[in-house]
Amino acid sequence: MIRNVESKDKSAWYALDDVLSESVFDEKVRNRQGYVCVEDEKVIGILRYNLFWDSIPFCTLLRIDDEYQGRGYGKQLMERWEQDMKSAGCGMTMTSTQVNEDAQHFYRKLGYKDAGGFVVDIPGYEQPMEMMMIKAI
Repeated sequence: MIRNVESKDKSAWYALDDVLSESVFDEKVRNRQGYVCVEDEKVIGILRYNLFWDSIPFCTLLRIDDEYQGRGYGKQLMERWEQDMKSAGCGMTMTSTQVNEDAQHFYRKLGYKDAGGFVVDIPGYEQPMEMMMIKAI
């Protein structure tokens, strides 16, 4: 089952997302900008998003518990999110991944295409190139 994240999901959420601040988690709940995938009453996957340029849905995190990966849950979360964004009148979605991560192949299988990238070389924030990906919905 996939549903919007609720306050009661906070501890399960943080088992999969150790970056999001508590105040932003509360915003995700309030603004309905997060989803949970639940199996046998256990949160096994999460998806959160923001609005790029205040209008384009941008998936900022998709995470499936290691034990449940490779079973289609990530695809289901993305498809639900894309369906909801299309129903809300959006014509495109975005995501990103670092070029050294395998997630780029997953996103391409879902119809996302490369749309450029950027390198962060600020001390303390360094990372491999971030690849932007887009999809018409």
